[in-house]
Amino acid sequence: MKIKISSLSDGVHNFNFDESVEELGLEEPFHGNFKVDVELNKLHNQIILNANLTLNANFDCDRCNKNYDDVLTSSYQMVYLSGTEPIDNGAINIIYLPFDADKIELDNDVRDYALLAIPMKKLCKEDCKGLCSNCGKNLIEGDCGCEHNTVDPRWLPLNELKNKLNNN
Repeated sequence: MKIKISSLSDGVHNFNFDESVEELGLEEPFHGNFKVDVELNKLHNQIILNANLTLNANFDCDRCNKNYDDVLTSSYQMVYLSGTEPIDNGAINIIYLPFDADKIELDNDVRDYALLAIPMKKLCKEDCKGLCSNCGKNLIEGDCGCEHNTVDPRWLPLNELKNKLNNN
């Protein structure tokens, strides 16, 4: 994905990309096409790019192990400045372009933000109850009938201490 900037006038420009995830080098869990909506604000010596990314992914739920599809979204902003990069540049979202640059390449940024959109905890539903620790039944399908109120005997002394503190 490239945006040709040499022929753009100053001002706000919108671009839409709809391509296959394979073109970015993305593999599982991603599938199908991704969409990127780009708003590019070109000024005299800088370009501010705002991008909204949408893509499909397939996960296994971390609680119940059910396979599900999810739509991931991510937004990011990049600032492109004309000139040479300072030696001590620690900025993450600032890229320096040579004065004669004629295009902006988006593939690496979109790939990185697609990977960052993967959730730390993958859940098929926000209220997924997971699997029963005794029998392994998926609790979202219904109660399994197992007794869950039993206390591990190793915790009984601590439970007694808690009861003493609550009575005082």
